[in-house]
Amino acid sequence: MCGITGALALGAQPTDRTILEQMTQALFHRGPDGFGIAQHGRMGLGHRRLRILDLSTKADQPMWNDGRDVAIVFNGEMYNFREIRSELEAEGVRFRTSSDTEVVLALYERYGENAIRRLDGMFALAVWDGRKRRLLLARDRAGQKPLFYYDDGERFLFASEVKALHRHPAVSRQPNLDALPLYLAYGYFPAPLTAYENIHALEPATWMVIEEDGSRSKERYWTPPYEVNGIHSLPEACEQLKPLLREAVQKRLLADVPLGAFLSGGLDSTIVVGLMSELSTRPVKTFSIGFEGAPDYDEVAFAEEAAQAFGCEHTSFHVAAPKEDLFERLLHHHDGPYGDSSAIPTFIVSELARRDVTVVLNGDGGDELFAGYSRHAAAALSERIPRALRQAAALGGRLLPTPRDHAGRLRRVRSFLDASALPLGERIQTWCSFFPRAEAAALLRWPSTVDPSAHFDAFLSEAASGSPLARLLYLNFCTYLPEDLLVKMDRMSMAHGLEARSPFLDTRLTEFAGQLPDRFKLRGLTTKVVLREAFRDLVPERIKTRPKMGFGVPLGAWFRNELEPYITSELTAEKAPLFEHLRQDRVGAIVSEHMEGRRDRGQQLFCLLTLASWLKTF
Repeated sequence: MCGITGALALGAQPTDRTILEQMTQALFHRGPDGFGIAQHGRMGLGHRRLRILDLSTKADQPMWNDGRDVAIVFNGEMYNFREIRSELEAEGVRFRTSSDTEVVLALYERYGENAIRRLDGMFALAVWDGRKRRLLLARDRAGQKPLFYYDDGERFLFASEVKALHRHPAVSRQPNLDALPLYLAYGYFPAPLTAYENIHALEPATWMVIEEDGSRSKERYWTPPYEVNGIHSLPEACEQLKPLLREAVQKRLLADVPLGAFLSGGLDSTIVVGLMSELSTRPVKTFSIGFEGAPDYDEVAFAEEAAQAFGCEHTSFHVAAPKEDLFERLLHHHDGPYGDSSAIPTFIVSELARRDVTVVLNGDGGDELFAGYSRHAAAALSERIPRALRQAAALGGRLLPTPRDHAGRLRRVRSFLDASALPLGERIQTWCSFFPRAEAAALLRWPSTVDPSAHFDAFLSEAASGSPLARLLYLNFCTYLPEDLLVKMDRMSMAHGLEARSPFLDTRLTEFAGQLPDRFKLRGLTTKVVLREAFRDLVPERIKTRPKMGFGVPLGAWFRNELEPYITSELTAEKAPLFEHLRQDRVGAIVSEHMEGRRDRGQQLFCLLTLASWLKTF
């Protein structure tokens, strides 16, 4: 796992080496083990290396071909590189290293950008082809590894994180305030947008070619499947699923450094750790985190039960409310506002795990593939109810008391009923939003023409021929997974030079799951049907039957107690930059509602807090 940067001069002079070094050094945390710079004509490349495979300096980057006219910088892991290497060796290619980077470089020399279609892994890469005078950028299918770019017509810059682009003197830090309604809705800026006006994110499963004359082309090379194809019995689905997931885990155990796993005690991470234990000759090192005085958010007991069942070398951490400086550290690593408060425990557990291991496996992606969220069941259920009944239910829902607990059953019931009469796209957006459309509009000090629902509608339209559940899973895979979950996992683990691998996002497994019938994923309110059935003999009984818990934090209690002075100072200060864009009376009402215990607003306050802290940096 690494950090990559680069600068292609289009009309300006080539980027000075000192600037390129500064851009690259901004990514030190992503690659503390090595540093490299290469320049070739109008192109400059930078790399920070975290050594995982082939620990020798021969595998350092930027890496050149034998003719020294094609170079690559690569961030990630390629899980099928050994198979591709064998094919290329049979064609006469000779390799100097045992790294996957050299295999990708050789494959590009054979097939150009179409080599990307052959790659199975998590990656963001850049190839400078000095023969064709062009730059190729690409990201993996799920979007596990990030890649950002800047183009002003004079220069084209790219980097693993925005902070590296900001080290170039030509790049401003102008906030993308027009997209603020999207952040208020989802807690992120959807690609290709970012929090900055002039910086863009390359989308997942996409490559971009930039010619030296400045012309560009972009292609989406893969889409997740969503239509049923070929499997019609649950036993058959289980028989195919088991070896696929086992192989996905096995491929991710390849490392020349210590390896472990995040273990939450939920179904997905428990299955991953169980398979790791079967495939490993030593006890698996596992890590979990809980919160002092907050049993409703603490899964440590389940994690410890799973760890004991599999004979793991387990470490549990219990943490109290964080100090204020942690929020500033999270903001630094996200390069902008972020709404997902589970970044807090992910950051902490990553920091603690890094003391013992350099690579961890996790359960990310299981919910997106096999319908693991309550909103999946809610959407499927509500689609079967006539609209007239849904409208009546929505009216009835307004008679229920306002829920005070963010994680409580009443909140979920009220949320379901409130949105039940809406069309599918609006219903899902309401369930997923930090601030519903009307409340977000009321927060803004200026009128906006941005419609947050268009972000979801575009992906729902792409899967229009699928069932409602299939469309929702497709939507989650293309939005919430890459824009929220994978961003959180990448930034929070790489903040400590820790590589995180996700077996559920294996390409073959993803394509298999996408073509399964709905009934193998969701049966009534039972989620992940095929996953539970396939691994029923592996997972401890209590974990199989426990309700799902999100990787949440007790924000409500923290903000009313230990962090109350911090929240009050940040969100009620008279001349805070936040209030140049949001109405102070509306924000104040949200703070008061929470502090007085009338409603749990912890998630919304966290969303506003990171926005306020970010705006202060300007």
